[in-house]
Amino acid sequence: MSEAVRERGVPHSVYQRPDGQVEWNLRPPRLMEAVREGGRLWVDIDSTDRAQHALLEKVFGFHHLAIEDTLSPKTRVKLEEYGAYLFGVVAAVRLDHKTEDPYDTETANLYFFLGPNYFVTAHDQATRAVEEVRDRITRSPDLLGRGIEMLAHGVLDVTVDDFLPIVDHVDNQVDRLEEQLFERYDENAIQEIFRAKRLVVQLRRYLGPMREVLNIITNRPHGCISAQSQVYFRDVYDHTIRIVESIESMRDLLSSVLETYLTQQSNRMNRVMKQLSVVATISLPLVVVGGMFGMNFAGIPLARSEWGFEFGVGLQVVLAILMYIYIRRRGWI
Repeated sequence: MSEAVRERGVPHSVYQRPDGQVEWNLRPPRLMEAVREGGRLWVDIDSTDRAQHALLEKVFGFHHLAIEDTLSPKTRVKLEEYGAYLFGVVAAVRLDHKTEDPYDTETANLYFFLGPNYFVTAHDQATRAVEEVRDRITRSPDLLGRGIEMLAHGVLDVTVDDFLPIVDHVDNQVDRLEEQLFERYDENAIQEIFRAKRLVVQLRRYLGPMREVLNIITNRPHGCISAQSQVYFRDVYDHTIRIVESIESMRDLLSSVLETYLTQQSNRMNRVMKQLSVVATISLPLVVVGGMFGMNFAGIPLARSEWGFEFGVGLQVVLAILMYIYIRRRGWI
């Protein structure tokens, strides 16, 4: 079956022949025959295996520009039409639990080719969407009978749904930040706020183009996708719209949290400046008195008195107390 040990260069694959029989993990010569026979074929290519990656050209004859895109991790999310088949790129995103940063994510591009009777996926690292759909087919191969485009629907559906836990996680973190800032001022919160904003921007950058991909699949007729199947893609498109709207709301909430932080920081600075101003105001007469008695002139009152120092200090204390009482009565502190 599909979980058996496979030789190098043989990708995961499942093929439903025209007579309804199902074959697993076809070798390259058999893959070429399957494409010509017209049954429903799904091939999952590990692009780190050169022998498997070469099948994109040798077996399926895909355009070399599309094949080059499958080797570039920086290829943008998109959907392109190459005559009889569609080539698409989607971003699979998940939280990275191997780091202490709650906002770290792992991102991998998932490439797919959708033809009239075949569906080919390519990736350089494991993605939950492919594993989930593969598990469904393993448990129920009859799902291939619903149409090869429904495999694409399953992969896209799981890929979009994987954004939901991330959005919920960020939403919880933002709520915690908001409560924390209202309870007490934390000068380190600004770093977490900007990390959250960065993650929200990243999610928006991935989901924006993916929304356009699903919009094209949903509304533009193509021989690879039946009108009945477009209804299912429309459901995934609706999920994408709702997630994008949640991200937009989260971005506004983060802006509000940042504004709250900056307001608290400004109020805190104003309080500190107010306290420093009070200290400076109280100290001013003390400096004046000390300066007067410290002038280098003859005939300064009490300069030669036995109690001159005590008098000067006492005068400074009295002035400080009077200034403090005056400031308190004015309501400045």
